[in-house]
Amino acid sequence: QVQLVESGGGYVQPGGSVRLSCAASGFTFSKYAVNWYRQAPGKERELVASTSSAGSSLNYVDSVKGRFTISRDNAKNTVYLQMNSLKPEDTAVYYCNARWDKVYWGQGTQVTVSS
Repeated sequence: QVQLVESGGGYVQPGGSVRLSCAASGFTFSKYAVNWYRQAPGKERELVASTSSAGSSLNYVDSVKGRFTISRDNAKNTVYLQMNSLKPEDTAVYYCNARWDKVYWGQGTQVTVSS
């Protein structure tokens, strides 16, 4: 059974940090590029960060550059999103997405940045 399971979300104060995890099972994870998306209330889903299958190519949306870091551990079938210097505008549901010959989505994890 194919699964992508996000975890690590929650409430955090502005300026704080959170690390999200995306754990994969049921497919050959190391062949897949993985993306983190987010969707805030009333807004469209936005691509935040991407990693190639080997982790050698990383990309970020401008609004998170220098604050977020995407990484992966193919031995653990897991991708991470380290989020630092969080701002209220980072509040959203965060989803991971694996893409190669097929596309898989996780169920999402809520991150709320508020004082």
